[in-house]
Amino acid sequence: MKDQPYTFDQIHIEVARNATDDFNLFHDKHKWLQITHNPFKGPIVLGYQLNTLIEHQIRLHRLAHHENGIIAENSLRFSNYQITFVNAVRPRTPVYLDIKKTLIKTIPQLTLCNRITMKSDGKTVLLGYKKETQAPLFLPDTPFDQLPDLNGIPDVSFIPGTNYFLKRKFMNNGAAKNFLSGSLAEQSDYFDELSHTAKYPEVFPCSLTSGALLEKAQLENHDFKLNPMVYTSHEISLDREYLKQLKNNATLHILVKQLPESAANTLNQTNIQLRTYQCYGLLENNAVLFRMTMNLVPLEEILKNLRQK
Repeated sequence: MKDQPYTFDQIHIEVARNATDDFNLFHDKHKWLQITHNPFKGPIVLGYQLNTLIEHQIRLHRLAHHENGIIAENSLRFSNYQITFVNAVRPRTPVYLDIKKTLIKTIPQLTLCNRITMKSDGKTVLLGYKKETQAPLFLPDTPFDQLPDLNGIPDVSFIPGTNYFLKRKFMNNGAAKNFLSGSLAEQSDYFDELSHTAKYPEVFPCSLTSGALLEKAQLENHDFKLNPMVYTSHEISLDREYLKQLKNNATLHILVKQLPESAANTLNQTNIQLRTYQCYGLLENNAVLFRMTMNLVPLEEILKNLRQK
């Protein structure tokens, strides 16, 4: 499916970052100038805004091709996003999204799969897949039955006896609506007071992890101006059954585990070591709403690699 171009304005970025408490300087209309050797020459669109645009357009694709019946009949309760970021999107620069025809695979498990490509300014912005499955594709086996009561752990702190950083968030219908609008998705498809509709989109709870990573880095005295980090990939598995239960003011405990950097874990076709975070969104009784792996690298390393080519 090749759709019409989409254009983000700076107000879309403002709305989306405010809805998720994302204070990354790359998105700030003034502070982007403070980033050392910033190659983007202006603020850029949030990665999770692009993910939400993908989510919404695939939702329309599923409806148009009557695929929700297949998902329901086969209990494909997990929504999986595998996204690799290649370039950034600037405001007022058209974005083109290409969603390939849905493929149904049976090995190793029944899967509805769509390949995704996004381009802007003649360059590929991101590549990836959206897959519907019975079991999560990413981080499927992490146990949380030994955690203490998370409600008693201070916000923005490490959980005692673990290597998990905790950020506590509260679901908010207004913030979700704003994030949808900021991501060029139709908010009334998810929230409509007159018809008593309130369905949280998939990506919005996941997007709150960016703010959690920023707060963790701030706690560790990371210098966002001299050592900016950029996303290279997102791998997300979200449980749609738990998503249906989300209500306004529901507590979401975001757990972040940073893996040690390693020469065995590098950006494709480079020697740049990835900074990998495993993130989880836990609801009441530690029910896992989402599981994610996010990879980042220092911007300086990417620019150095480009200069060497």
